[in-house]
Amino acid sequence: MSRYSEKERETKETDIKVAINLDGEGKCDIDTGIGFFDHMLNLMAAHGGMDLKVKAKGDLHVDCHHTVEDVGITLGTCIKEALGDKVGIKRYGTAYTPMDESLAFASLDISGRAYLVFDVDFTVDRVGELDTEMVEEFFRALAFNAGITLHIKIMYGKNNHHKIEGIFKAFGRALKEAVTIDENIKGVMSTKGVL
Repeated sequence: MSRYSEKERETKETDIKVAINLDGEGKCDIDTGIGFFDHMLNLMAAHGGMDLKVKAKGDLHVDCHHTVEDVGITLGTCIKEALGDKVGIKRYGTAYTPMDESLAFASLDISGRAYLVFDVDFTVDRVGELDTEMVEEFFRALAFNAGITLHIKIMYGKNNHHKIEGIFKAFGRALKEAVTIDENIKGVMSTKGVL
């Protein structure tokens, strides 16, 4: 079984191509023009057990906002399509991920109802070429376009690189759990009969 999707989003600000296989091996081919962001997407895919291709060209001469947000939009759309009718998925996933002194928490529900709670404080404006405020914007764009309720929190930590890395790893691990097929689930995991 292979739950696969590929999408392209082209605007006056960005040109984004994303392909995802939720049942992959963590293989990545990522180039957004933002080195630290590429690294985080690689980690997310590896810990999420998904194959991910991302090619992004954006107006980085302005800043990284449009590129990061539009990758989130496109990736979220791909996740939603790859999941199809959601029959048999566990639906919920939660992960605590330590990264040295930091501990990241991510919990999600593939509910069809988009929501983001992002409880993270950063103490610097940028890590590499990624504006730290764009971490929240990325996950908001992803969650709202995938139809996911997503809670992210840094339980504690000091190093901003470690905090962000923990978040991306925790999200990947939580997503992997939520999209796992459970043969004991008949239909979808909802008393409403639809997700």
